[in-house]
Amino acid sequence: MDVLSEVLSVSSVRGSAGARIAAAGDWGVEWVGDRDAVVYAVTAGVAYLMTEDDEPRLLMPGDVVMLPQGSAHALVSAPSATVHSCDNAAASRARLRGEVLKLGDGEVQTQILGASFTYDPAATRRIFGLLPEVIHFRAQQLGASATDVVKLLGRELSAPGPATDLLLDRLVDVLLVEVLRAWFSTQSEADASWWGVFRDPLLYAAVTKLHEAPGFPWTADSLSREVSTSKQTLMRRFAVFAGTTPGRYLTEWRMNLAAVRLRDTDDSLDTIATDIGYTTVYAFSRAFRRERQIPPGQYRMRSRADVDSLRV
Repeated sequence: MDVLSEVLSVSSVRGSAGARIAAAGDWGVEWVGDRDAVVYAVTAGVAYLMTEDDEPRLLMPGDVVMLPQGSAHALVSAPSATVHSCDNAAASRARLRGEVLKLGDGEVQTQILGASFTYDPAATRRIFGLLPEVIHFRAQQLGASATDVVKLLGRELSAPGPATDLLLDRLVDVLLVEVLRAWFSTQSEADASWWGVFRDPLLYAAVTKLHEAPGFPWTADSLSREVSTSKQTLMRRFAVFAGTTPGRYLTEWRMNLAAVRLRDTDDSLDTIATDIGYTTVYAFSRAFRRERQIPPGQYRMRSRADVDSLRV
């Protein structure tokens, strides 16, 4: 069981290559805030990232920068450059459709691939929401795999061919995982969040057990026996690294699984309740309502209506 893979899958995190920026001379473009996470890989030239609460960040070839909360931002040729009046609709279309967004005049010197990552709002374990506003890695800070992905992106942008869109989408998914790996490898033990699961082997082993069998009647005692440690040690590891308890972690994960099944399947409440570890529909409904502030039946109807409205 790969915990990160499962969380990304249940959260339906999906990347799509966005604007392929080809810039020359004096240029600048800005985007308003968005719910989606955004990643940029600089494949040629330089640029500056401008955000409201941060100093300008110089982006060099091979750099990767991520805005996990989709914060409003601008990309410019220099901090003093004017953010040119840009057709925001065209810029947004370019980002969403993977079209080339040409900026400035003259010979293209800077190439940047932008990608956006959507996630399922049914999952409360919103991993992007636990990350800082900006994550920036220099080329030399990235591992060999991430560097190879950026190089592949650069080659594909320079010489696109058949199925370029498909290839770029796959590459940005790989790039996201590499950025996440690089980020949580730099975190200290003082930062207690869901990402702390990956910093402690014992905690990771325990969480893996919960993900492998969410319907098992776990207790702190039974979980600690499974990972060959004491209950006190297990509770301390959860608190120090993840900022929670085994019971709280399991409840949140069960509710995420339930929310997705309520929306996407016709499974009965009884079946869902049994599969995720509740002995009665009443117990499941009470837990779901406590977590989501809505009964599971109403959640099913509302979430399906929301999906239908997006399809219109």
